Amino acid sequence: MGDEGVFLGIDHTAIVVSDTDRSLAFYTNVLGMRVVGGAENYGVEQEHLNQVFGARLRITALRAEHGPGIEFLEYIAPPGGRPLPANSKANDLVFWNTQLVVDDFANLAAPLRASAITNVSKRNDNARVQIVRDPDGHALQLNAAQTAGAQK
Repeated sequence: MGDEGVFLGIDHTAIVVSDTDRSLAFYTNVLGMRVVGGAENYGVEQEHLNQVFGARLRITALRAEHGPGIEFLEYIAPPGGRPLPANSKANDLVFWNTQLVVDDFANLAAPLRASAITNVSKRNDNARVQIVRDPDGHALQLNAAQTAGAQK
């Protein structure tokens, strides 16, 4: 049997960030993720992967205790990426979000407020689901973990 039947799964999602250090402050200090790796990638293989001539990226891998990770892609070259339109809404075609399960959802409300993030959904500190934007405008759907006895 050839490799055509093999699927190893999805282990991360990659997002482009404009400033790795600023994004790290949010994802590590507020969301509690940890850095598990990093590199600077460039060359023909990276250009083909990104479909961008001259691509040179700072890549930073993050993980939580469980589940897939998030990988930051900061373009060192070429410069000049476009930000998400500031007026985009959750029902726009350009909208997409990354969903994260949060074990201690109640204790996340204060750090989110202190981080000055933008809420997509109406701010509700007692909600079980909240959609917020990270420092680069990526939407994150934060879902409260299931109650005790339920599968994670």
